[in-house]
Amino acid sequence: MVSKLITFGGLFNRAMTLGVRGLVIDAEERVLLVRHTYVPGFYLPGGGVERGETMLQALARELQEEGGVHLLGAPALHGVYLNRRVSARDHVALYVVRHFHHEGPRAPDREIAEAAFFPLASLPPDATPATRARIAEVLDGEPVSPYW
Repeated sequence: MVSKLITFGGLFNRAMTLGVRGLVIDAEERVLLVRHTYVPGFYLPGGGVERGETMLQALARELQEEGGVHLLGAPALHGVYLNRRVSARDHVALYVVRHFHHEGPRAPDREIAEAAFFPLASLPPDATPATRARIAEVLDGEPVSPYW
């Protein structure tokens, strides 16, 4: 009984949140970005890992929901980052996705205002700094930061 209390107390005191993002790169070296209805800017698609879900399951779900992307092969884990802008306990796993099927243009809804592939030389001006940094790490060989 005491060990269960200690374990529960540790989970409560050390709780963290975990999210996933996908850097989806098509055959033309364009990247998939999404614009949400509730925050400004363009982001890499992704979201939170739900209870009982693996990171890969969460990635597959989020890519399908936000961008109409279905994984056809195993994505590569690029890194796990501390997202200090959200909280001192938030972490984001970034996967690089090159093997996928895209359903085509996605209609806007209450969550996603826009989802589209963009050439690297023509990223939207309001692509977030973290989005630009992750793209530069993966595609330009920039040093990998521990922070989102």
